[in-house]
Amino acid sequence: MWWGVTAALLANVLYSAGFVLEKRALAALPEVSVRRPARLLRLVLGSWLWIGGSLALASGFGAQLVVYRTLPIAAAQGIFVSGLVILVLLSSVLLGEETSGRERYALGAILLALLMVVLSLKEGSDTVSRSAPAPLILLVCVPTLALGVWLYGSAERRARHRHRMPTTGVEYGVAVGLLYGVSSLAIKGVSSHLTGSGFGGAVLGVLRSPYPYLLLFTGVFGLVMSQAALQRCRASLIVPVCTTVTCLFTAVLGTVSFGEALPEDPLRLALRIGGTALAVSVLLAMPKHDPPPQPQSLSPTRELTSHEPGRPAAEDTGVPAGQGAAASPRERDGGPGGHRGY
Repeated sequence: MWWGVTAALLANVLYSAGFVLEKRALAALPEVSVRRPARLLRLVLGSWLWIGGSLALASGFGAQLVVYRTLPIAAAQGIFVSGLVILVLLSSVLLGEETSGRERYALGAILLALLMVVLSLKEGSDTVSRSAPAPLILLVCVPTLALGVWLYGSAERRARHRHRMPTTGVEYGVAVGLLYGVSSLAIKGVSSHLTGSGFGGAVLGVLRSPYPYLLLFTGVFGLVMSQAALQRCRASLIVPVCTTVTCLFTAVLGTVSFGEALPEDPLRLALRIGGTALAVSVLLAMPKHDPPPQPQSLSPTRELTSHEPGRPAAEDTGVPAGQGAAASPRERDGGPGGHRGY
């Protein structure tokens, strides 16, 4: 069991470092878009920093295989959520991102949810399942993939609106989190085939299952979608949202799909369900938009020449109407009501 806990903590560090390195690399690249995936891949593969982040994520994938062979799904997800603290710290140090007070409270609530889930665990009483019916896995995963792609497309369409509010990336995080949730179930399924039947038997067992094909789909689409989202939004918010959705999806539907029973003790059951409900509530309460940029203070000249409703245009200026400067700064900027998009 302790090997699983160690592997989960190592996966947290690797995943957080990978996301931050990719975010830093994307900041130096031209804008990428899911509508041009070939161009996106060409750009990111030309960045050594991005490649380093991808290698860190791949190493986290390897650590996650060990986790799912030694810990129940719910326990593993509880530990994975704690990686949010590492992510926020790395984002602050390496990316210079600042979180709002509301977001810090949200992260604190997520850690409380983690504590509740961890307290619901009891060594020796939680079983680690090794298999799940393939039809049930497909019934859970295929609609989830369709929902994730649809949500991402909706966020992209709203982002193209000229007068939109600046988004924090919650919608992107939910969409990518659903894809990574399916990927997490697929990783769990692959780990269940790594038995003592030999390498050849393990490979055949994996290829006969739906898991490698789910991993291929989520790997390709998740790569393209996550890179575009990371470039547009703060990693310190989009990754926690993505992680929360992934962990909740895997903990709830993975427990049901793989037949890992919930605790029979009423207190432990209440802690596990309460922790899950708290994490969902925090996710729904997180801000959907960044605050608008602060308007620049008006210069003395603009204050004197600006026209307020109900006030004569030449009042207190000492210059008769129609004389003086040919046009006010506001008029040169495009006139009253002129809008500059973000």
